[in-house]
Amino acid sequence: MATLFVLSTTSCISEKKIVYLQGADTLYAVPQQIMQAFELKIQPDDELAISVASKNPELIQRFNNNTLIGGGSNTSTGSNTTNTTSRVAYFLVDKEGNIEFPIFGTINTKGMSCKELSKQLQNRFVSEGWIKDAVVSVKVMSFKVTVLGDVKNPGTQTFQGERLTLLEALGKAGDANNTAHREHVLVVREIGDKRVTYDINLKDPKSVFDSPAYYLQQNDIVYVQPNKSVRVKGSTGYTLLSVGATVVSMLVSIVSLIIALKK
Repeated sequence: MATLFVLSTTSCISEKKIVYLQGADTLYAVPQQIMQAFELKIQPDDELAISVASKNPELIQRFNNNTLIGGGSNTSTGSNTTNTTSRVAYFLVDKEGNIEFPIFGTINTKGMSCKELSKQLQNRFVSEGWIKDAVVSVKVMSFKVTVLGDVKNPGTQTFQGERLTLLEALGKAGDANNTAHREHVLVVREIGDKRVTYDINLKDPKSVFDSPAYYLQQNDIVYVQPNKSVRVKGSTGYTLLSVGATVVSMLVSIVSLIIALKK
């Protein structure tokens, strides 16, 4: 009976320690406005995919340089124009935030979003008379996040698109283990020449959804701390705990055997 009581109590405590977003069903019973603040800012060492489309493929040729952007024939359906043979090249952002673009030369992207860079390039194509109907698309192709610590599959993950939440990244890493400390998940982020950290409690929905780190950015590091009660395998504490558990198990077996023999 005592053993059953201990097990049931431990189970109850463990459940409270591992459940995410506790109370979220009540807190968000009334729908609330979502702040869609996931637009990425271009950072040094990013790889940018830049494509340019036009109804006149000949206008794009001077920018192609055999390996570069856009090009090809187009087909039209109603008001929509689709580039059927577009090509894409990657532009590496240097440590000053610059890329080298054909004909336009050096372009500084520091602090810009993909949408802002797309607009700037498109305006230059039109205003400088290169491509009057230019449609420019810019995407970050090096959106990677590293998840470490007490998760099932730690490592570096690469994602497409710009929207990635902390919970999605943890899901991609196989979720936190039962031994993880969910009240202290650390997100390390580089902003310009500074490094900032965010401490997030996965059990608290406001701590998760209101954090500036809820939407992750490229090169973020997510560290899930192990619970303090967990010891590194091979350490003295871990060994003593294992030995103690074995001794207790043996004593329980001996006592059970003695009781059975007396009956």
